[in-house]
Amino acid sequence: MTTVWPAGYHAAAAFTFDVDAESAVLSENPANSSRMSLMGHQSYGPRIGVPRLLDMLGRQGITATFFVPGFTADCYPDVVRRIVGEGHEVGHHGYLHEPMQGISASTEASYIDRGLDALDRVGVRPSGYRAPWWELNWHSPDLLLERGFRYDSSLFDDDRPYRFRGTAGASSLVEIPVNWALDDWQPYGFYPGWTGSGVIESPESVRGRWLLEAQALHAEGGSFVLTNHPFLSGRPARVLALERLISEVKALPGMWVTTLDTIARHVEATDHDIRTVRRIEAAEFETRG
Repeated sequence: MTTVWPAGYHAAAAFTFDVDAESAVLSENPANSSRMSLMGHQSYGPRIGVPRLLDMLGRQGITATFFVPGFTADCYPDVVRRIVGEGHEVGHHGYLHEPMQGISASTEASYIDRGLDALDRVGVRPSGYRAPWWELNWHSPDLLLERGFRYDSSLFDDDRPYRFRGTAGASSLVEIPVNWALDDWQPYGFYPGWTGSGVIESPESVRGRWLLEAQALHAEGGSFVLTNHPFLSGRPARVLALERLISEVKALPGMWVTTLDTIARHVEATDHDIRTVRRIEAAEFETRG
């Protein structure tokens, strides 16, 4: 079923920010805490990048979605409060940006609950979830539904939002898909000995790439979901390029620029075609050989 957008709109766009701060480098290796320069590279996000991005979003008159690990909320509560105070959405992004692949349901539940407790401490009860590293497990949707989440934004299997059932029953989540090509980590992410190739792209080149993606998704009536990290895209030249991109996306005829929660509420209310996600078991394809 093709998503039917609100009257007057042809497609949707959401600008999202993962406020990882130090969490991702610490979850990868706790010994990274001894690397003063690397830790400063990450703390630039909440200390400098987020305020600069909030000022830019204010100039553009749009609301965005910020996914905040619980560790970030514990370390930078005033930053999270400012995000909320300026009208933006805060979503859940794990506690310490934990590695998610293949973990048990009980372990994953503990990560989700710890993140929820941290967000509760700054007065946030999120409706949306984005898995660290965009890595869902087959049991993840049921854990999210049990905790009252409305939507997830971690999967890659469509260009439009949709509803899908968990494995445990009739309840459903809204999925708002993402795309690695619409993430700033690939063109901007580099730190010696931790991540990236060392090839850092020009912000203008990146803006042009993302604009082409936005134009193509707009032409098909899809959803353009951009993911930025404030420690990367909060740098001055990158904010200038991002602001230009936002202006260009806003100018696309019938483009609905809003938060992921607003998109999810619309899909929840209007899309009655609920998918059942089918898991292919190893034994199934092994027997076909």
